[in-house]
Amino acid sequence: MSTVMQTSPACQTKRLRFLLDRVSSSERQLLAARSSTVTFLPMEAIGERGELDQSATRELEDVRTGYSVFKDGDVVVAKITPCFENGKGAVIHSTLSGIGFGTTELHVLTPGPGLDSRFLYYVTASPEFRWRGAALMTGAAGQQRVPEDFIRDFPVLALPLARQQAIVRFLDQELSRLDGVVAAKSWQVELLAEKRKAIIASAVTRGIDPRAKLRDSGLPWLGEIPRHWEVRRVKTVSEFITSGPRGWSERVGDDGSLFIQSGDLNDLLQVEFGTAKRARVDDDAEAARTKLENGDVVVCITGAKTGNVAVCVEVPEPAYVNQHLCLVRPSSAVLPSYLGSSLKSSVGQMQFALFQYGLKQGLSLENVREVLIVLPPLDEQYAIVVHIARETTKLDNVRAATERTIALLKERRAALIAAAVTGQIDVGVAA
Repeated sequence: MSTVMQTSPACQTKRLRFLLDRVSSSERQLLAARSSTVTFLPMEAIGERGELDQSATRELEDVRTGYSVFKDGDVVVAKITPCFENGKGAVIHSTLSGIGFGTTELHVLTPGPGLDSRFLYYVTASPEFRWRGAALMTGAAGQQRVPEDFIRDFPVLALPLARQQAIVRFLDQELSRLDGVVAAKSWQVELLAEKRKAIIASAVTRGIDPRAKLRDSGLPWLGEIPRHWEVRRVKTVSEFITSGPRGWSERVGDDGSLFIQSGDLNDLLQVEFGTAKRARVDDDAEAARTKLENGDVVVCITGAKTGNVAVCVEVPEPAYVNQHLCLVRPSSAVLPSYLGSSLKSSVGQMQFALFQYGLKQGLSLENVREVLIVLPPLDEQYAIVVHIARETTKLDNVRAATERTIALLKERRAALIAAAVTGQIDVGVAA
């Protein structure tokens, strides 16, 4: 295998339209007529690395019209944002009767006799193809699509078929190796996240003194706790619990006070004030009620991040929460970071999940008030908070380094595809 990077001799570049075949709809329908049941591909069945889930089928009469039609050997490319930018696309293969149907949000490309299907796929997976296409999208925000003319006019190096196939073999092997490393690194990130959760859960339910005598908490899902600790509801260790006002989202703009929303809570118990939006705030009772102070704990109570928790260690300037957040002001009985860690722990998150069991969406303020935590004396809380910070910082540093490695590997993957499909890699086959 040769992986030496070098400049390829000059090759003719052609627009993709001259390398594709036109297959009429009637021809595809004739192929479909071989079976009453056909392969069906919704967008979620198409991966971002060329994967295909072909387990779904439909009756031919149900999909004969109004859907994309493709046959084995075709290449499909997602046309709508953000699926296009994310790289969704694949080579069609192993369909029932050699043909299938799918979402209308696909461009279907049929390679001509001088174009290898896998090589065509790699062209459409190249960074240049994706960023150029994204720049030419048309349509309303959130519904933008890549025009067909962009794809058909995209310039492709017209390499001999043998060299295309050699490039495909090279990329298949090299990308499989890279993807394997990325998968292993991603697994490490997941393990680090699980270990982080375990450290927090153990610290806020068992403490950090292995010699501490234990007693039954009286709660089967909690088990034993240190003998001198208490089980308390959040409402008994809080000065007050409230949520942000309705209607303020309409005031969001470039000026005003910081307006903290669900997306401003990260996964490390922090509020990201630096990227928060701003809103015009009236000096009234609503503002006074929802203004953040140092030491406040914030819980997301609606939306995709329901149950996420952050601690406002230091509020840099006047800031207010929106209606999707619950503001908990801890009393003197509990350290803010201890309370935040307790709510973020697996025990706290389990209770949030139980409150939402069934058809209920989100949490109420009463739900947050009723959450149970295990409360040690203040000196132990302090020691536990220090322990959690020290141990999780170690894990977070390893995770950050691993994620940087993953990002570099993905950049390497994209660079390999770009170099290969433009003839800049010698794969041992003469042009």
